[in-house]
Amino acid sequence: MVKNYFYNLLLTITNLLFPILSFPYVSRVIGPEGIGQVQFIFSFAQYFSVIASFGIPIYGLKEISKYQNQAEARHKVFSELIIINALACLLVGLIYYAIIGSFNYFNQRHDLYSAAALLIVLGFTNVEWLYSGLEEFRAIALRSVAFKVIGLILLYALVQKRSDYGLYLYLLMFSYLGNNIISLVLLKQKIEFSMNNLQLKRHLAPLFFILATTLAASMYTDMDTVLLGFLSDKKAVGLYTAAVKLSKIAIPLIVSLNVILIPKVGKLFAEGMLSDINLIMDKAFRFILFFAVPIVFGLAFLSPEFIELFSGKEFLPAAASMKILSVLPFIIGIAHLFLFLILVPSNHNKQMFVCVAGGVVTSLILNFLLVPKYQEVGSAFANIIAEVVVTCFYYYNIKKFFSVNFPWRLLFEAIFCSLLFVPVILMTRVLGLPLLFTVLIAVSSCALVYLSAQFFFKNHMLLDGLSFIKLKFKIRNREQL
Repeated sequence: MVKNYFYNLLLTITNLLFPILSFPYVSRVIGPEGIGQVQFIFSFAQYFSVIASFGIPIYGLKEISKYQNQAEARHKVFSELIIINALACLLVGLIYYAIIGSFNYFNQRHDLYSAAALLIVLGFTNVEWLYSGLEEFRAIALRSVAFKVIGLILLYALVQKRSDYGLYLYLLMFSYLGNNIISLVLLKQKIEFSMNNLQLKRHLAPLFFILATTLAASMYTDMDTVLLGFLSDKKAVGLYTAAVKLSKIAIPLIVSLNVILIPKVGKLFAEGMLSDINLIMDKAFRFILFFAVPIVFGLAFLSPEFIELFSGKEFLPAAASMKILSVLPFIIGIAHLFLFLILVPSNHNKQMFVCVAGGVVTSLILNFLLVPKYQEVGSAFANIIAEVVVTCFYYYNIKKFFSVNFPWRLLFEAIFCSLLFVPVILMTRVLGLPLLFTVLIAVSSCALVYLSAQFFFKNHMLLDGLSFIKLKFKIRNREQL
């Protein structure tokens, strides 16, 4: 498990660094309109890609984790799911082509919309669910890092002026699809594909349930950008994209522990070991609170500085949206735990769909009411309220079916510790330093204040971490003697 977390942490750090290194450059080169155009096209195609995935990334991970030690059953399940996925991608890809060819709205950059269809048609190449189910986090991390580095180099080399936003879209697709295709090719070392004695129908019922849930979830997680593009303009999409990217930049860190726990929890549910599951839930919950709460406050308090530093002064109006969206790391972290560590492995598919449907209705109503007048700020507000509604529904169902107790007291301790950021940030601003130094000093000072305050509250996770480090140093010193 330690090795898995190390490689997942490597992937997490890469996912943090990539937007930090890429978005400040590309946003200044192609501007809010260019960012908005690319993000709208990418999000529109991604929505169809979610439909084409047919719920297989979630369902497949769970199924593969059950058959880790049963090679023949594992090969059969993979073969059945990859065939279903490929057929779904072909069908949805044809529907996408029909839509962009039938409406004048897509004529302006029909070439880019057509190219983005590859995200749908080649969606079946995304087989990370298999690697995750086998707990092959090393392979996932190394390939992802390699393609992100290549994509970053190409971005700096090729995107040079405002009209290069099309190249930016192609590079996004290259990083996404290139990684998937290589992963699929290398599967020959892990899996045996077979067309014999396949039973596709046995997967359809649970897949339809998960697809409905995933599709509904994407209505308020991915469709916010698409709805904003239809109801407003591309500049609003560009501003919203800057706010969302910065607000979500730390989410891979928040859910990093959850990701490696998914296969383990799936096996524990299958074996009925509920007491072990409760222990895992407690640790995962403490991890999320410890990291997510200070990140939320830091993003909210420093939103103008972050927006100007990472996107440029043209994007400063996005600071208002970022203040609203800054709570996303906490809400999504908790929702991720409720969904993937409890509801999915326990097969509560119907409950998941009802929860997510509540978020869809909330999102659609609020987007249509708020976006025409408040544009990206309205979209940000609709996004947050929808996420809160879904997370509350998740929690209601968990308490209904399970006796899981979460240490909510720690939430209030983390909030108190994070409120100490206010005087620190105000004092940093008074110094009048260059923007980069203001951000670096504020972030490092806030981190120091937060850790000191948590140490005062005797946070178990922090104390356990310090004890582990001390033990490692003692062992190393003994070995040197």
